[in-house]
Amino acid sequence: MQSKGLKKGLKKVAVMLVVGGYGAISIAQGEGLPVVKVTANKVAQAEEEVPSSLAVIWGETLADTGASHITELAHYTPGLSFQPFGQSGTALPVMRGLTSGATAFSSSVLMLVDGVPVVSGQGFDHNLLGVERVEVLRGPQSTLYGRNAEAGVISVHTRPPDEGPYAEVEATLGSRDLTSLRVDAAQPLVPERLYLGIRGEWRQRYGFVVNLADGNEADDRQRQSGRLSLRWLPAQDTDVTLRYGRLDYRDSAAPWGRAESEPRRVISVDPGSNDSSGEDASLDVRHALTPDLTLRTITARREVHDRVTQDTDLTPAQRFAVGRDQCLTTLSQELRLERQGEEGQSSWVLGLYGDRDDHQLRFEQNNPMGIQRSEATLEAENLALFGQWTLPLGQRWRLTPGLRLEQSRVALTPQGAGQRSERWSDVTSQLALQYRLGDDDWLYARYAEGFRAGGFNAFSAQSGYPGYAPEEVTSYELGIKGTAFSQRLRYGLASYWMTIDDMQVQQVLQPGSVLITNAAAARSRGLELDLDYLLGGHWTLQAGLALNRTRFREFNDLSGDHAGHHNPFAPDISARLGLRYDSPQNWYAQANLSGMSKTYLDAANRFSRPGHVLLDVAGGYRHGPWQLGVYVNNATDRRYDAVGLLNGSVREYSPPREVGLRLGVSL
Repeated sequence: MQSKGLKKGLKKVAVMLVVGGYGAISIAQGEGLPVVKVTANKVAQAEEEVPSSLAVIWGETLADTGASHITELAHYTPGLSFQPFGQSGTALPVMRGLTSGATAFSSSVLMLVDGVPVVSGQGFDHNLLGVERVEVLRGPQSTLYGRNAEAGVISVHTRPPDEGPYAEVEATLGSRDLTSLRVDAAQPLVPERLYLGIRGEWRQRYGFVVNLADGNEADDRQRQSGRLSLRWLPAQDTDVTLRYGRLDYRDSAAPWGRAESEPRRVISVDPGSNDSSGEDASLDVRHALTPDLTLRTITARREVHDRVTQDTDLTPAQRFAVGRDQCLTTLSQELRLERQGEEGQSSWVLGLYGDRDDHQLRFEQNNPMGIQRSEATLEAENLALFGQWTLPLGQRWRLTPGLRLEQSRVALTPQGAGQRSERWSDVTSQLALQYRLGDDDWLYARYAEGFRAGGFNAFSAQSGYPGYAPEEVTSYELGIKGTAFSQRLRYGLASYWMTIDDMQVQQVLQPGSVLITNAAAARSRGLELDLDYLLGGHWTLQAGLALNRTRFREFNDLSGDHAGHHNPFAPDISARLGLRYDSPQNWYAQANLSGMSKTYLDAANRFSRPGHVLLDVAGGYRHGPWQLGVYVNNATDRRYDAVGLLNGSVREYSPPREVGLRLGVSL
């Protein structure tokens, strides 16, 4: 009796914690939220059973708001943000106070697109077309996913072609002459055997930064992309998918201005251009050896061409400018064995992973002293053995240990200089203990280690191309997740404490001169809350809150002592509140409030982007195969410029209000 009362009491306390200020709520009897299956641990699990902080964003939500870029996930995922950067094809994610610089050619957050890893900020992009769901797994995930998952994982799952043929065409018209055409189609070529899927997008729009030198916008955007998938089912137990994708940008300059300027205006003879592109190919094979044992292999090749020129002083004199012409190639191979246990049985994953980078780097900097050019070859190899095991301990307890043995090698060969190379070995572990409070409610405690590989400063010839060591993270997390009120409420609450050693910090000495060092150690602690609540009368409420405090314990450089300062680009607070209504008459309306606190742009905390709240609204109507939708993003036209990028010289202008009209048809 005492044990039963204790369990009821713990569950009541947990619900009070996550519901907070709602007070007494009267819930009508009816159908609850559906069970959400995720593959965050590389085996299928209910969302509540994953012993880690997790958010799931559905493709329908993204499509209805006109979302077309991976950075827009931050509007729906507290705790995830992106550095102000402004150049298409490169995105630098921030999670739990950790981030990485563009010249590190690695990321602290791993992105997976249908299982294919994206390991650097260059090419960290997706147009969100055909997305079924996105799983955002917060906290170190290096045991399962390796060196680029020290802060978390963004896993994008697209809709696979199957027996049901479909074809969807959508056109969008919007602010600043936005024009977009999207196609998503699939068709069986051989029933029950061979399927073809095709997706594509063409998108262009004018910019919002006026160049007074010629009267035109300086930051126009144009993008075209296509994806092809061929799925073959040669036998009942085998599933083979071949995928190919390509994305091209034909952009003008980044939306940058001088730091001291206020309106969206520049004066430049040649503001810049972005002619970057990327392509990837992968072969994904699943074979069921037994009903609960699956062998899976993913072979992939990604190539990103980073071609950018950018005026960095944005004056008629054009004294400072930078240019990049880089080709980044990554080959990756994963082979793993998965056991999917039934209820009360163990599940496990055992795998091998390897990748190889072959990057050709070319960088050019114009300054009053002349033109400086740097060329180098950057090679990296990575090999890992990993495993994770979820073991039931009786009816209510679960234990999930994991271990990864990884070896990395990085070699830099600058033009006209000798090769520099370094090799690192790392062992990362994790251990999670779960206790089942009820049918769908779990308490968990998790210990996890993470790391990000070291490297060399490829463009620091004057300093002798100095190296930097791996960054290491130790994390402790406590959480509770589950459902309440007859499964009308799904909640997740997590608190964490992390130490970061040999922290990699990017220092901008002057525009175009960047140095990464291991000059810092830091602590990060915080809390994350996610709520999905099914209201009566076809209403759904979603809310989230992320509190993070990441501070340097020790960090000295030429500009001073930064102990106690914020880590750059890491907000202390981020939150969202979303409300959606789905009418029985086939129309819908939704609104989403998202925001974050002030973000600093440098270790000295001199420059910053202000805190801001954004309102996005959307609505639409479906009639037979037709769909008409309208959306307004940043409805209040909030301005939140990042003032002081590149050591105080550049202001990145925030985008203005965007209004769009979508017309779609299913064929």
